[in-house]
Amino acid sequence: MRKKKVYATLEIADQEIRLIVLEIFEGRNNVLRVERVHCSGVQNQKIIDEAAVVKAIQEACKNAQSALGFRIERVLLAIPSINVQRCSQKIHVQIPDGTKTIRLFHIQQGFNKAVEKQLSEEVVFVNINQVSYIVNGEQTTKMPIGKECDDFFMEVDLLYADKETMYSYARCVEQSNLQILDVCIDAYAIAQETGALIADPTRPVVVVDLEQEHCTLALFQHGRLLNTTTLEHGYKTFTEELQKKYHLSDAICYRLLQNIFTEDQDEASDVICYIEQKEEMRVEITLKELAQSCLSKIRLWISDINEACAPIAGQSAQSMRYVLTGQGANIRVLSMMPSAFNAPATVFEEQTIGARDGAFVCGLGMAYAWQYVNKIRHDDKISVNNNELEASIDSINQRAKSGADGGFTQKLKNAILTEKE
Repeated sequence: MRKKKVYATLEIADQEIRLIVLEIFEGRNNVLRVERVHCSGVQNQKIIDEAAVVKAIQEACKNAQSALGFRIERVLLAIPSINVQRCSQKIHVQIPDGTKTIRLFHIQQGFNKAVEKQLSEEVVFVNINQVSYIVNGEQTTKMPIGKECDDFFMEVDLLYADKETMYSYARCVEQSNLQILDVCIDAYAIAQETGALIADPTRPVVVVDLEQEHCTLALFQHGRLLNTTTLEHGYKTFTEELQKKYHLSDAICYRLLQNIFTEDQDEASDVICYIEQKEEMRVEITLKELAQSCLSKIRLWISDINEACAPIAGQSAQSMRYVLTGQGANIRVLSMMPSAFNAPATVFEEQTIGARDGAFVCGLGMAYAWQYVNKIRHDDKISVNNNELEASIDSINQRAKSGADGGFTQKLKNAILTEKE
């Protein structure tokens, strides 16, 4: 039986843990389970309460394992785009064994030599940004396995992340009794899912990852991540006046943002969109009050993005573009405000069945990033207990043959996991 490629991706995001369990089949992600668990142990992308983060990770895994019927043992972990640095190297690889044929071993040898380089004490290697090969004077991004030559060159572009941040995130995972299969910078993972890495090489792309408490800007061009920066305010600032006035929770404020249906606050109606009876007051919020309170804050946020990206837009005003994603991408009014940006802007809409939410873009992208690097590493480890996975598949197959569907979840698992006959 062919081994199933089932992976679990973990993102320690603003105020929540996001876990996605998925199968990679023919280059596509088939989502088996998603879990979101509230967690207050992270602030400004730093771990402030390790025990709270560990507890939330364990709860997310427990919920997923209970639904799927097999243990999660390893995860692909997202690392915040803090202090990201690049390093490009040209590695000379010789073939001294007399075969004059490039094998995977030779490529692995060149890769291992490249990652040995340390930039500084503050950062640590995380991702391959891009690899190209020069064989017999010809350059290609495809692995030249089987090509005949005496030697070849590898141009390796590597990404390094903040060491302190990575170790603090990794420590929480390890204390949750999980192994780390690989780590990935969140901006790089998002680019894998949104296609920013394979866009027109002459056209800069700025990926805007909007979350509750922060916003990450990542610049991509020529198939590489070039730079990242973080704005220390997210979509929570859009509703801060309403939240303070009516003592609303973060969850309610987020739902209110999704009820802004026009970019023109004068067009908003007086229809009441939220009612709540509190002990000290009765809360009634109209669409007009919601728009008047939030739209100016959204425009101010866009203005901050325009200012941060002005040098790039000034150099390539005709070709640069923005791609908005993250949990904040679910705020529909953002898709109505492209003219507010200083370059063409679109909101990325996730289409993967089972994870159609901007919050899951990073987790889904990690699976593609892992496939890219695993072409070199050639690691056959998966995230789940293989024996329990096969037992679960056998159980599903037997129930499917007997006609016992077991509800929509079992039908979906059956459609994804059943072997072709």
